[in-house]
Amino acid sequence: MPDETTLVLRRNDERLLTVAEFHSLADVPPELEWFANIQNPNTRRAYQNDLDHFRRFVGIARPEEFRAVTRAHVIAWRKELERQELSAASIRRKLSALSALFDFLCESNAVTHNPVKGVKRPAEGANEGKTSALSDTQAKRLLATPDSATIKGKRDCAILAVLLYHALRRDELCGLRVRDYAIRRGVQTLEVHGKGGKIRYLPVHPLAVGLIEDYLDASEHRADATGALFRPVKSRMRNLDKPISGAAIYLSVVKRYASTAGIPVEALRPHGLRATAATNALEHGADIAKVQEWLGHRNISTTRLYDKRNSRPEDSPTFKVEY
Repeated sequence: MPDETTLVLRRNDERLLTVAEFHSLADVPPELEWFANIQNPNTRRAYQNDLDHFRRFVGIARPEEFRAVTRAHVIAWRKELERQELSAASIRRKLSALSALFDFLCESNAVTHNPVKGVKRPAEGANEGKTSALSDTQAKRLLATPDSATIKGKRDCAILAVLLYHALRRDELCGLRVRDYAIRRGVQTLEVHGKGGKIRYLPVHPLAVGLIEDYLDASEHRADATGALFRPVKSRMRNLDKPISGAAIYLSVVKRYASTAGIPVEALRPHGLRATAATNALEHGADIAKVQEWLGHRNISTTRLYDKRNSRPEDSPTFKVEY
């Protein structure tokens, strides 16, 4: 009589991996395993660039050679980055990428310690990120710019409202599906899929609800629950069911309407609307810990970089001077 293991093997005899593939995956170095496990493509690209620079600097040819790295190697690399006059933020980011790899190697028992720990990093300087934010007046003007009589205008009004009232990242907005806009605990809510596969549920601002509803009524894809919430209105490929692209959000929405509204667009990116929303929420009494969760930040220090309350030009003593 066959035992239980034999029966299980017979029921699952169509294996997806060959024997050779099974053994080859078992031999994958943890360095490559760590990199392959990074889901966000932007994070993966940034980490790859940073680690490639370090690898070339110290002469690493094979992934396993990372395990021979010492603190002296890291310090020498930091000095090289300083010699190249990289910004303090760029140097901190590169050291953080390398540290993340060694944290994983420590967890995998591939190394005994993280050589990046204890290496001094450049001072942060002013506690403010470089992302520019809009004033309240500019934000209102931007929201009022699209032509709400057309489907594109209705869509763009809704997109700007989602960015300015909910502080979404551009990729998060592109990834929204129709079913992600739904009532949750009696409140219209956005289910946002953020970095690292984390999901957060954001109540939708009443003004944004009206604009999204207006757009869905006009676009007629409300019933396509698994389809993209925001879609192209024109496409050379005639595929209007796909999600709107990040490039279109920047060029056809943010940059276009900022230019029309007379807002300087040189430094403005969709991320600037995220900083605008965070600053506005903090100005009106939101707790910074709640704003951290709202933005999907892992560390509150990152949230503070979005806080522009101390740098509002309209609050400067300059405008209090009278002669």
